[in-house]
Amino acid sequence: MEAKRQKFAILRASRRVWAIGSIHGDSRRIEALHHALGARLQFGDRLVYLGNIIGWGDDVRGTLDELLLFRREFLAQPFSIVEDIAYLRGSQEEMWQKLLQLQFAADPRAVMEWMLGQGVGATLAAYGVPPEEGLRKARSGPMHITRWTGELRQAMRAVPGHAELLGAVRRAAYTDDGALLFVNAGIDPSRPLEAQKDSFWWGYGRFSAMTETFGGFRCVVRGFAPEHPGLEVGDFTATLDGGCGFGGPLIAACFLPSGEMVDHISV
Repeated sequence: MEAKRQKFAILRASRRVWAIGSIHGDSRRIEALHHALGARLQFGDRLVYLGNIIGWGDDVRGTLDELLLFRREFLAQPFSIVEDIAYLRGSQEEMWQKLLQLQFAADPRAVMEWMLGQGVGATLAAYGVPPEEGLRKARSGPMHITRWTGELRQAMRAVPGHAELLGAVRRAAYTDDGALLFVNAGIDPSRPLEAQKDSFWWGYGRFSAMTETFGGFRCVVRGFAPEHPGLEVGDFTATLDGGCGFGGPLIAACFLPSGEMVDHISV
């Protein structure tokens, strides 16, 4: 069970679960959504952030600060425990972890260029590092890159709670009754849950085409789709991505163990 909890967040005795789509560093929208959500929380609610918390937007640092603030408010509710909130790994969090190990890449410069094209520059800037500095360092050899990534880690650790929050992200989350599964971008329906690996944040290709339940879960909920379709709820899946961080709204939705969506917020 402990090994499972290192990979997956397991939500206990959930009466309802609120899921929040990709934020992408838009602190203004997550603050507004938290304000609306705080008035709707009920006893027994659980909370899942569906990944891509960082990247692209103009206030990654403020976004993480807001998540930490709301975490304290959520856990102040009677009988709440830390396991009642889950943070998922999205492609942005995965790239950030890979960036902190850039010295081990076969071609650091190519990896850095690709990451910058995928939005990681906003997270670098949040810790005082211009994106172009990343490109320069990527050309400088393993020893210099190692020193630079160490400085990045220190810059993040200097901001209270940020390293701990990003270190707590999980591959996916599910309710302990096996009813609801929460992922970042998708799943590979041909593989069992334990074998998904990076399908959770890169495997969105076949998600909307699912025509049956996956692994016995009544509903699989994701927070990112490349086309940002908004709120889409099907027979076995739900997508919550209005394009937050790209000028679109941030979406949250509330699900019962039956898989039914009973409430939603868009800001």
